[in-house]
Amino acid sequence: MNERQREFLDDLLATATPSGFETAGQRVWVEYVETFADAVHTDAYGNAVAVVEGDGPEVLLGGHGDEIGLMVRDITDDGFLKLTRVGGADRTVTRGQHVTVHGADGPVDGVIGQVAIHLRDTGEEGQTDIAEQYVDIGADDETAARELVEVGDPITFDTRVHDLQGSLVSARGMDNRVGTWAAAEALRRAAEVDPDATVYAVSTVQEEVGFQGAKMVGFDLDPDVAVAADVTHATDTPESPGSKGSGIELGAGPVVARGSTNHPVVVDAVREVAAAEGIDVQLQSAGSATGTDADAFFTTKGGIPSLNVGVPNRYMHTPVEVVDLTDLDAVADLLAAFAARADAFAPYRVDI
Repeated sequence: MNERQREFLDDLLATATPSGFETAGQRVWVEYVETFADAVHTDAYGNAVAVVEGDGPEVLLGGHGDEIGLMVRDITDDGFLKLTRVGGADRTVTRGQHVTVHGADGPVDGVIGQVAIHLRDTGEEGQTDIAEQYVDIGADDETAARELVEVGDPITFDTRVHDLQGSLVSARGMDNRVGTWAAAEALRRAAEVDPDATVYAVSTVQEEVGFQGAKMVGFDLDPDVAVAADVTHATDTPESPGSKGSGIELGAGPVVARGSTNHPVVVDAVREVAAAEGIDVQLQSAGSATGTDADAFFTTKGGIPSLNVGVPNRYMHTPVEVVDLTDLDAVADLLAAFAARADAFAPYRVDI
């Protein structure tokens, strides 16, 4: 990953994009892909599509641009902000955090309150539901608070990108700015070899609330094959539940999912490309669903052969998600190589 590619990743991670409020992040993505795509367009809800034109099969490489977050549900007489979730926000990591409320007139700093340990009664260590938590922006009363924010304003954790040891990086929203980064970079790398396929890179909206953007884009483009790049759980930490361990490790390469959504011809094709390119991959079982945009792509129209390729990620849906940049770079390389050879595996159909 060179300096410009890392700058693009950092820009994506620094930009707040809670589901339904992705515009600023989509703008960052579009400005990057415009430098090498043949064309770029967005739709009514803000899904962003970049294309490199070819004469072969149509290949979609996608990631979702939204992140989980919180939202102002109500404002109390005392000027505190009551909360509701945006997507799968985790109540166990919200309290005692700095946050940013994204108001119409600009960002407003706040904190999610937590009663000091000295004042809590013994036995009151249970987790409070997000609906019972609140943000303190320092307002004197409701009137003062309403001059700054209003009901429905999105809220994100106030964090920055941290480089850990080696090639590990931590930030809020790795899920799934790394997927949109990989889709964009794969398109750029594929374009360098002038692929026969028409290749779309996509940054979708509202994945965290039901794959909504992927439903729109899949219907609109109707490609021959789709690969969704998203994070997946790395279970190489001490607290990972043994019953849910997957053997997925940071630094061991992209994760190719098998089963359910994942079309077997596409699975085999991507694994063959990985072997030819010398890219190590990890396998993951997806017996019922992938929990990614691939679950929307594959049932669109008459069925789009689809696959989920994962970036191993520790601590998903927390403010301290961790990925290995070598895995991320390898995902981009793998998607680009697959797009460049997509015509060799068409048509993407099972033999009966």
